[in-house]
Amino acid sequence: MKAYKPLIVVILVTLFASLALQISRGPWRVISWMQDFMGLFLVVFSMFKLFDISGFADGFSMYDIFASRFKAYGLVFPFIELFLGLAYLARLFPIAIYSMTAAIMIFGSIGVIRSLARGLDVHCACLGTVLKVPLSSVAIFEDLGMAVMALIMLLV
Repeated sequence: MKAYKPLIVVILVTLFASLALQISRGPWRVISWMQDFMGLFLVVFSMFKLFDISGFADGFSMYDIFASRFKAYGLVFPFIELFLGLAYLARLFPIAIYSMTAAIMIFGSIGVIRSLARGLDVHCACLGTVLKVPLSSVAIFEDLGMAVMALIMLLV
């Protein structure tokens, strides 16, 4: 559990920040909260990756389907994540943003599932190289949870 402490702290801070934004805006709206949560989550997680883009790309390529084949994808992924997060917060291009997020997260979870099935013992690149978190089913939950939220927003 100690290995997951940084991840838990980042998620809780993101959760409370998104709740604070909802309180400041008046009546609770689930979709608006999901947009804020997803936006803050993606921005914060991209920030950790941006501290060491090359190190992130190397770690990400150990288990991601696209990053293992195309190094450039690992190098641009933090910027894609930052763009998506900012777009959620600004409420820009919702259909495109929700669709992109769902696709990226679903494909990301496939890579994690494959790596765990193979028994690979690697660090999750979700927090870049700054904080070490083991790759585990937590990453699957994170990816699929984000995909489900994006799909809910897309369908509502």
